[in-house]
Amino acid sequence: MLHPDRLFPADERTRAIARELHQHTADLPLVSPHGHVDPRLIAENRPFPDPARLFVVPDHYLTRMLYAQGVRPDELGVPSAAGEPSEVDGRTIWRRFAEHYHLFRGTPSKLWLDHTFAEVFGIYKELGPDTADEFYDHLSARLAEPAYRPRALFDRFNIEVLATTESPVDSLEPHAALEAIPAGGGRRWGGRGGKVVTTFRPDNLVEPGWPGWRERVDALAAITGEDTATFDGFLTALRKRRRDFIAAGATCTDHGNLTARTEDDPKAAAEIYARALDGEAGEAEILRFPALMLVEFARMSVDDGLVMQLHPGSNRNHNQWLYEGWGRDVGGDIPNTTEYTRDLKPLLDAFGNHPRFRIVLYTLDETVFSREIAPLAGGYASVFAGAPWWFLDSPEGMRRFREAVHETAGFYNTAGFVDDTRAFCSIPARHDLARRVDASYLARLVAEHRMTDAEAADVAVDLAYHLPRKIYGLET
Repeated sequence: MLHPDRLFPADERTRAIARELHQHTADLPLVSPHGHVDPRLIAENRPFPDPARLFVVPDHYLTRMLYAQGVRPDELGVPSAAGEPSEVDGRTIWRRFAEHYHLFRGTPSKLWLDHTFAEVFGIYKELGPDTADEFYDHLSARLAEPAYRPRALFDRFNIEVLATTESPVDSLEPHAALEAIPAGGGRRWGGRGGKVVTTFRPDNLVEPGWPGWRERVDALAAITGEDTATFDGFLTALRKRRRDFIAAGATCTDHGNLTARTEDDPKAAAEIYARALDGEAGEAEILRFPALMLVEFARMSVDDGLVMQLHPGSNRNHNQWLYEGWGRDVGGDIPNTTEYTRDLKPLLDAFGNHPRFRIVLYTLDETVFSREIAPLAGGYASVFAGAPWWFLDSPEGMRRFREAVHETAGFYNTAGFVDDTRAFCSIPARHDLARRVDASYLARLVAEHRMTDAEAADVAVDLAYHLPRKIYGLET
């Protein structure tokens, strides 16, 4: 099932070059500077649940596809937002998934899953209705073994560092527990320089229209001991919390704003904040506040050195029925067109040329790769083009990214690969796919005599390993 030349060019000569380039990266450690694995998974090191709850229930890449074909989330075990019944039998969920596995033919999800089944669990068959129970029994038996506990797999996957993502009002106790675990070899599991680090993501505190915003502002006050009744107190509390995250290993912040809009106007930010606390902010003010806060966070990054990541462009929870029934992050999000050049100018005017500032830009709107992202990355020392993300982390999306960005920004103004996953067992598969796609792109440049073999080998290693370590601040 796993052809050794998968994702390599069809042309025999170029395929041979890609095969050789891939050998330079195949065994490199995995650097995962942006993702959504729950840190409790590693800290507690409990056996994974049944195969359905490991692979299907939490993965909106999978449940989204099945829902598009009429399979309701409750039939796949996705918990209801209102606590209504959903399927609890793992084998039933797995059989339903296997029955529809053909829907994923040719998709990155199937590439990742087939790689995981074969390379991680040793199953070299095609999943389908006839093999569903065989898969389920085999996976269940493996998951009961100590060698398939999370920390054992972490080491087996050769993960050098894994960044999780937490809100300022989330507990950092799992990271504290990780820091207390002896790791051997002089490398701790958690904290600064650890294997597992956190990332500061304040979205739910800068979107006053997000249900529960006021309660989270109060929780921030309780956690930090600061008075968040004023905007200055709110900023002080956020700065204090960032220091907590840095102690837990954070090197980055992450911002999932609807747009890339920024405004540098602290007075306006304070006025909107006060009106939001009183419940009097209008819709336009609610949409403006995250733009004002992006500049405040950039100001903080200049002070504390955290690298900013900006992930705009997702119209979240677009499927209202899905959101009301099963909540956030269950596959109801849709990409938007996104503008960067004008929207980011206030932030870049203030900090874009500051030597302590760094920002990685992602997009779900690939029309801006060559028009905006690449020129911005090539025009500011602080700006880097982030890897294709979410709807674009596919072989074709990655190839189009390289073709659109490389000629203007080069390779070294891009930030390397991020897997952006909640699916822990798929991390090796996602990195392998990205390394193969990059090897294929570089092989074409070699075949066209635009690069030498040695140059391409250096670039392949840098994209896979050195650039993410450097740009996301993981070298210290």
